[in-house]
This record gives sequence, structure tokens and C-alpha cells, in this order.
Amino acid sequence: MFKKYGFKTTKELEVKATKENYAVGAFNFNNLEQILGIIKAAAELNSPVILAASHGATKYAGTIFLVHLAIAAKKKFPNVEMALHLDHGLDFSKCKECIDLGFSSVMIDASKYPLEENIKKCKEVVEYAHKFGVSVEGELGRLYGVEDEVNVSEAESAMTDPKEAEIFIEKSGIDSLAISIGNSHGLYKTDNPFIDFERLKEIKDCVSTPLVLHGASGIPEDSIRKACKIGISKVNIDTECRLAFRREIDKFIHSNPFDDHKPITYDPRKILTPALESITEVIKMKIKWFGSGNKL
Repeated sequence: MFKKYGFKTTKELEVKATKENYAVGAFNFNNLEQILGIIKAAAELNSPVILAASHGATKYAGTIFLVHLAIAAKKKFPNVEMALHLDHGLDFSKCKECIDLGFSSVMIDASKYPLEENIKKCKEVVEYAHKFGVSVEGELGRLYGVEDEVNVSEAESAMTDPKEAEIFIEKSGIDSLAISIGNSHGLYKTDNPFIDFERLKEIKDCVSTPLVLHGASGIPEDSIRKACKIGISKVNIDTECRLAFRREIDKFIHSNPFDDHKPITYDPRKILTPALESITEVIKMKIKWFGSGNKL
């Protein structure tokens, strides 16, 4: 299904990134403004990009609406290599729905389960997805924090074990692996979060499958660049884009308060355009950090 729309799989984008030692950004979208911000940044910097829609986003906007936003983005910017990816799919039925509607990649997040159950759930998705050429991302280890319907306490979080990663990939057949090396979803409590680069090196030495860094919003530039050089092929960004969007909306609203004695601006296009532009700037910055610019 996805091939007729011109989408790439995340596997295709990640394998190229691995060979050329950069990472592809996966940026979450829920609406028109977010996807425009993402695709404009990618087009301006000649970068491949992954359009990521979370399980929660599909419930909010409707999966079919998100698919057609992505199709429109590809038609508008045909030279940009892009994948349409389900982020944190929580069960087989959601992954199947997205595959059937045109997603080129899905993530099945069964990381809350024991290793064997995680493998079983990933393998079920892999067997279905690979029939249609769709790539599959799995997760091993648990990231602290909140993202849509994923909520992991600090006590429940766990780092990825390199040896388990090798077993997990071999038995599940996944195409890429999201790892936990100190990264977390949402906002970090410190300006310099701990990233276990030694663990990343160990995992990279154990597996040849592309590695994914979730929860990268708030990780400093030098740490992101280092992770990409060591072996991260895909980096997920969501929170920083949401914050940029919110800040611009706040600024606009505060500068245009309701006042019975003078007209106010109520055109949503004027309210949302600064927010859209702020997302574009955040993503351009991240693309430069990932090293994916001018790779088309």
C-alpha cells in the first residue's frame, strides 16, 4: 500500500544513515501545522525525514486523516524522502490498521512485558508487516517518562541489556531497535541528562540492526552528535516541538487579549502560523545536529 504513495520504509532510511554515519529525525505530528513544520524544514535542508504518528495521535485525529496529511506532504514535496511511521503502537490491531492504511513503518512497543513476551508480540507484527514490505521497530528496556499513552515511572525504567538485545533481534525479526541508555520521554529534570555511551557502544558491538534513540528532546547537542557518531540511526523528537508550538500560541494570545473596546484577531491561520514556523526552526536545528542535511 505505502509504495504507491512514494513513502520509504524507516529501514531504508536507517540503513543508509548507518552506512553514512548520520541519523534520521523522526518528528511527531497530530495536525496540519505540525506536519507542515516538519516537511518544510526537511525540504529546506534536503534531509530525509520520518513522519511519526503515535498511537495516541491516531486516536485523536483518526488514522486515515494522518495518512492523507502525509500523502499531501509527499505530493507537495516530492523530492523529500520520507517514511510514515507508527510511534509506540501498543498492540497488533493498531499496527495492522496502520499497515493496511498505508504506513511504511510501525513500532510495536511491548517493552513493558518480559523478554519472551516482548519477542512474541513483536514477532506477530513482523510476520504481518513483512508481507507488505513494511518495516518494524521494537523496544527493549523501558524509558522513564510520559509520551501519550506510554507512562513509565522511574522505578519501572530499565536500561537495555546488550546481550538481551542480540537475542531479542534474532528471535523477533525486527528491523530496528529502540534502546534505553539514560534517555527518557517528556521533559528532563536536568539540563545535562546522563547518557550511557559505553552501553550504546556495547549494544552496537552486539547487533547490526539500526538503533533508535527515543526521548531525545532536551538532550544537549554534543550528546546527540556523539550518539549519532557511535551508532544511533534514528532520533525521535516530540516534546521540544510541542513546547515551541505552545510558546508561540501563548505569546500570540497574550498580545491579543479579548477587549470589548477594540477588535481582536481570531483568525486561526494568524494564530497558528507563528507556531508552525517555530516547529520548523526547532526541526532545522535538530536535522543539523543529526547530520542528515543534504543527504537527498
